[in-house]
Amino acid sequence: MPAQPRSAPASTTSTAGTAGTAGTAGTAAPASSRREQILREAGRLFAERGFHGVGVDEIGAAVGISGPALYRHFAGKDAMLTELLVGISSRLRDGGLRRAAGAEAAGLPPSATLDALIDGHIDFALDDRDLITLHDRELDRLPREERRQVRQLQRQYVELWVAVVRAAHPALPEDQARAAVHAVFGLLNSTPHLSRRALLPDRDTTAALLRRLARAAFTAAAPPPE
Repeated sequence: MPAQPRSAPASTTSTAGTAGTAGTAGTAAPASSRREQILREAGRLFAERGFHGVGVDEIGAAVGISGPALYRHFAGKDAMLTELLVGISSRLRDGGLRRAAGAEAAGLPPSATLDALIDGHIDFALDDRDLITLHDRELDRLPREERRQVRQLQRQYVELWVAVVRAAHPALPEDQARAAVHAVFGLLNSTPHLSRRALLPDRDTTAALLRRLARAAFTAAAPPPE
């Protein structure tokens, strides 16, 4: 995802992060729900143990089905990894576009549009920490075409932010705006490296802190008026 320390995921929460709980014994979950459950647990396990440290049987056990039954939904672990990483990059970009379009349609100033993008990315950074870890560690395992697709989606997401930042801070040159966007992504995407959650403020307080830091970073990046 953009500017994870290596490149750069959102407004929207990932498929892996939105799935409901596994169905109770004897109750068949809909195929789409089961697929989301599998992705959520695969993302969690991959982030905890590494891609090669997790077996299909372990993913199946996490959602209450046998390992071989997973193949009704995915061709294998590689397919799960691809869907997780391509999917979250797509959702970050699409969510950002929706937020920007909504702010423009409401006639909000560029600073409010930037706030909407910041809030969306904070939601992602707090709710999908496993996917940030997964991206950092495992992106290079994707096939070349899928890796290219992820990079393209990330570039589009970055350029959306650059345009909004420059509208909010017109004196900031484009190259500096782009650098500032990557720096803020690095800040927000640091959430997997925060201390144990029990030692941190609650979610709303942490989100407010990250929001202030991101806003301050862009304000600091803008040249002072002459």
